[in-house]
Amino acid sequence: MGMAAKFGRVASAYGEVVRSPSYFPLWLGQLASSFGDTLHYIALVVLIFRLTGQGLAVAGLVVAEVLPALLLGPLAGVVIDRFSRKAVLIGSDLFRATLALSLLWPQGAWHAYLVAAGLAAGNTFFNPTVQAIIPAVTTERQRLAANSVAWSTGRFVQLVASTVAGSLIGLLGTGPAFAVNAGSFVCSAALIATLPIPRHADQIGVGAKRGLGGYFAEARAGLGFALADRFLSRLLLVQGLASFAVGATGAMLVVLAERHLHLPTAGFAWLIGAIGLGALLGPLIPNALARDYRDVRWLFIPYVIRGIGDVLLAVFTPLPIALLLLFVYGLNTSTGMVVFSSTVQGAVPDAVRGRVFALLDVTWNAMRLLSLALGGLAADVLGIRALYWIGGGLLTLAGLLGLALLERQDFHRESAPPARAG
Repeated sequence: MGMAAKFGRVASAYGEVVRSPSYFPLWLGQLASSFGDTLHYIALVVLIFRLTGQGLAVAGLVVAEVLPALLLGPLAGVVIDRFSRKAVLIGSDLFRATLALSLLWPQGAWHAYLVAAGLAAGNTFFNPTVQAIIPAVTTERQRLAANSVAWSTGRFVQLVASTVAGSLIGLLGTGPAFAVNAGSFVCSAALIATLPIPRHADQIGVGAKRGLGGYFAEARAGLGFALADRFLSRLLLVQGLASFAVGATGAMLVVLAERHLHLPTAGFAWLIGAIGLGALLGPLIPNALARDYRDVRWLFIPYVIRGIGDVLLAVFTPLPIALLLLFVYGLNTSTGMVVFSSTVQGAVPDAVRGRVFALLDVTWNAMRLLSLALGGLAADVLGIRALYWIGGGLLTLAGLLGLALLERQDFHRESAPPARAG
């Protein structure tokens, strides 16, 4: 099959999944929410800097966004697996809409941090739920295309929103951006309300324990299942190492641009644009080239390529080379993400899918926070180039470790569901 025919097949698969009445409302709601989120984040950074006048105060947003995921992740997973997933999605949207709207009347920096933490808490419930319901609203054949079209169009919307944000905030202030974000959450909730989501396998199970003890028991059961499962236990190890590798390098790209590439302030936006363009196109690769994406190489070779790219970024200084490396980085990031989501969605049983995705989020954020703390010290003590050498080496190691540990894994065979707690 020629390349044109392959990409024609991809376009057909994308069109089929987008037109699907069981997926279209979720996809459209995610696009609206992504546009609002991008405007909101840029406006929030501007608002905090205006209120405090300190760049360090902006860095506090990372902590405000990560801590709720760490603290609430185990609870979120149980809620997602116990109760109506449609209700969880709609409730999360309306909760976040209320918080975003409150910033039309900012009360101070503490208010902005509180909203940032609240939105992150809502995301902790919303994002794993979306991952959990994809297999219920798509067929197995549609799954990769569904994750791919969501990722690609989401990145496109973010690029558009980033372009709009500067002019909007400059002319009208931060308030309209927060209002648009609140409206996007309401739009998402309305669309999800029309989505036919079947009851999942363990929704308010007959044997479920009530009270706080029941939630802890269900959380332990989910954790026990993940640690006992050959695929998930190894995936958690590899993901943790990968997050530790990229947490600092991703946050320190602006420092690399200034100290190593010697770019003007606007140059950082060029680097982000190269990553964004690659991330936009990346999902086309497995859809066009993979006979079967459920292969360990599609999961972990992108890690190796990205790791080598980080090392090369610390070696070369010409801007065209940096842009090319970051474009390839974006390609492999999005390729790995859509394959990762599609594979895990198919390999994890429905009854525990919410807890598994919540656990993956907790692991990623915990290691990211540790990486940010140690990476900042490493950049100051060893220099920014050394940080990228270390981060790239660790990410390459994570990819090679994944290839070695899961070489014989059968991704077509779904894991057995866990026993009910209690």
